[in-house]
Amino acid sequence: MSGVLQIRDHLLDELELSVRTSEALIRRIRPEEWAFTPGENMRTLLQLVHHIAALPASDLAILQEKSQPEVELVENGAQDITDPEQLAKRLRTHFDTLKAYMVSLSEDELLNKETKAFYLEHSMPQIKWLIEIVTHLFHHRSQLYNYLKQNGHELNFFMLYA
Repeated sequence: MSGVLQIRDHLLDELELSVRTSEALIRRIRPEEWAFTPGENMRTLLQLVHHIAALPASDLAILQEKSQPEVELVENGAQDITDPEQLAKRLRTHFDTLKAYMVSLSEDELLNKETKAFYLEHSMPQIKWLIEIVTHLFHHRSQLYNYLKQNGHELNFFMLYA
């Protein structure tokens, strides 16, 4: 296996870690907590989890050059779901779809196929999109961890790497 494909696989492993640990955090949420927000200008816990659950699919739609309305449909696809288990499963399903797309790309496509998001002036290669998605999910997993800590959940740093 080439070094490029090894790097792709390492990035996918990191993304899977973020998905797995986000799923565990989501499953801890109690129904009465959905309206929690740490500040008036921040998302509610439910809005944050909806975003996390949609993230692999919405980012995939973005890198596949879908229009803003198409991406918004993906992003808002779970608005009626409040069951933590269903949201965790949705995150996993979207990750599996994103992973299948990334694995389907050749080394040349990973490095050289560039696509442009509706909100960007420039295009980016697929490998850079994968890096962006990994950092995006880790960012929101950290937010979720902090929301739950602020809401009184007994959490520790080590569970983020289990």
